[in-house]
Amino acid sequence: MPHDISLITTIAAALGFGLVFGFIAIRLKLPALVGYLAAGMLIGPATPGFVADSALAGQLAEIGVMLMMFGVGLHFSLDDLWEVRKVALPGAILQVAAATGMGMALAHFWGWSLGGGLVFGLALSVASTVVLLRALEERGTLDSFNGRIAVGWLVVEDLVTVLVLVLLPALAGALGGNAGDAAGAHGHAAAEGGVLKALAVTLGQVALFVSFMLLVGHKLFPWILWQVARANSRELFTLCVIAAAVGIAYAATVLFGISFALGAFFAGMVLRESELSHRAAQESLPLRDAFAVLFFVSVGMLFEPMILVEQPLRVAAVVAIILLGKSMAAFALVVLLRYPASTALMVSASLAQIGEFSFILAALGISLGLLPHEGQSLILAGAILSIALNPLMFMLGAPLERLLGKNKTLAAQYARSADPLAELPMSTAPAKLEGQVVLVGYGRVGRSIAESLAAQGIHYVVAEQNRELVDQLRQQGIAAVAGNAGEPAVLIQAHIHKARMLVVATPDTFHVRAMIETARALNPDIRIAVRTHSEEEAALLRSERAGVIFIGEQELARSMAAHVAEEIGRTHA
Repeated sequence: MPHDISLITTIAAALGFGLVFGFIAIRLKLPALVGYLAAGMLIGPATPGFVADSALAGQLAEIGVMLMMFGVGLHFSLDDLWEVRKVALPGAILQVAAATGMGMALAHFWGWSLGGGLVFGLALSVASTVVLLRALEERGTLDSFNGRIAVGWLVVEDLVTVLVLVLLPALAGALGGNAGDAAGAHGHAAAEGGVLKALAVTLGQVALFVSFMLLVGHKLFPWILWQVARANSRELFTLCVIAAAVGIAYAATVLFGISFALGAFFAGMVLRESELSHRAAQESLPLRDAFAVLFFVSVGMLFEPMILVEQPLRVAAVVAIILLGKSMAAFALVVLLRYPASTALMVSASLAQIGEFSFILAALGISLGLLPHEGQSLILAGAILSIALNPLMFMLGAPLERLLGKNKTLAAQYARSADPLAELPMSTAPAKLEGQVVLVGYGRVGRSIAESLAAQGIHYVVAEQNRELVDQLRQQGIAAVAGNAGEPAVLIQAHIHKARMLVVATPDTFHVRAMIETARALNPDIRIAVRTHSEEEAALLRSERAGVIFIGEQELARSMAAHVAEEIGRTHA
């Protein structure tokens, strides 16, 4: 019986070619996503041979974005977002403004209209959250403080983009475009009601959605998840998780005018409050990975390789803004906000690409008669090349940090920046700085350790990268210093030379060896305890005699085994 199989064909081609080219990329020591992009180019309309359905691929990719953002929400609470607000909120807004200005200047040089330059600049300013998540997960830094700042920064960028998508139709006429061709109901309302009305409507819808999720969804959706889990059906539980991710994202768009991505992100955040959030993340992981591949393949399908031949200099200029201009602006902003080099480099690398929102902005710009078609091709070329080169930007972070660290004057100038939180107060009691514990990291694990130490009357000094958290600790009378403990100056301020023990409670183990090296150089007799999630990292640290290594899963297993043995012994007794 004949029937349309375009959906099946598109999925089969995307996943099949994605597997082949992803495997080839891995064997060539390249990120798998480079292979996925190449697969998309191969089955896209710009290359000869088989052509997959671009419209269907785009919708499948949208599901991929939803599931990826849902996964972020499961790991990213409102407390995490609030914790990084002082760097993510001003930093993201100023960085978007700086990158937009660079894009507008380049468009003006090419002779484009003001409106075309504005859309072009905005498209270059917005990084892809999907690409960032993949990069952070591969490096195991998604749950680190720097990872939370990077994710929070991009969430603010997404919120700014949502406002732009609503306001742009209202401004189209003034910018030389056609306001009547605004895409979607919100666009028509904006064109008729003006900028202020559109802004008020958008902010009201966002506020309603967030309020609903915090007041109702915060309790309702975890309760629903728990009820489904009680049915003892794995498939029903998985279905509930996926239905929550996609359904809430869809409802957020239809009812509140929020993007699919942000709707899914908030869905994950409210489900995180459930005790079953870890299981929800595990159950949805395979589907998230599969649809993430479809996202990258669909991006490759949009690419027109001839733009590289016809406009190589313009493509190079676009890529330079994305990789260098945005990164330098972000680095400067993070430094001005008095955060260390490791944070500035992480945020810079995270922003050195563009993605899904850039494509949406470009499409809206063309529909409004603002952006020339050449602009969309350049944006797509910039996205493809920046996504492929983004892993290189992360790889450059470590050597750049070491290079900056070697220049003590420069390091002091940007990292410390006369920051009062970078030095312990003179009023700190000397008794607290003799035989104390230096505790690196004050997250959930570090906070529990600190409470236990305080209960036993053991003095400790906290070294933490979150400046706002350090300020709160000082207000509570706790000795704390702000900065990356991988930098010698931070441990020196914590009086490591007089400490009895160094405890590394942060999940970010990238700088652990530097901490240990500094601690032992200044205090050869110091004892060290390190937290890690990786058996490979633990083996490496043991080979370097790093002290006592604690792996989360192993410690949990030991505690449970001890409890079981105790219960069995009590029963037999």
